[in-house]
Amino acid sequence: MAEIESFTLDHTAVLAPYVRKIGVEHGPSGDAITNFDVRFVQPNEGEIPTAGLHTIEHLLAGLLRDRIAGVIDISPFGCRTGFHLLMWGEPEVSEVARALTSSLCFIADEATESDVPGVSAVECGNYRDHSLHSAREWSRRILDDGISLDAFSRVLA
Repeated sequence: MAEIESFTLDHTAVLAPYVRKIGVEHGPSGDAITNFDVRFVQPNEGEIPTAGLHTIEHLLAGLLRDRIAGVIDISPFGCRTGFHLLMWGEPEVSEVARALTSSLCFIADEATESDVPGVSAVECGNYRDHSLHSAREWSRRILDDGISLDAFSRVLA
């Protein structure tokens, strides 16, 4: 079986919240895709409830694209402690952290139900499992802790 980088990471050594560049893959034409570990909650010590994580996911899908070029996808980890962020090119961790911080500020302080995209049965595979209230609370908590530029020590932007 192929080795998966995320499963080789010592989850007991990281200090969330942080952004970590996992790696860069180059396609046959030379295009670069960068994979980031966007960790919002300390692994094995907590998790974002599914409905709040789902709403954060839907909001970040658009908010990040408005704040930083090259977003391909942002997908939650099954452990519910954060997200994989896939981007074209090789953006700096600090650029990603700034875009995330700005997006989380919007979620925590400004977002209304009408701002959450894709929440109907037609647009979402589990449209009943959303919580803006939870998304706002978790976004505020992450912002209060600050997003580190280093997964193993607290280096705030």
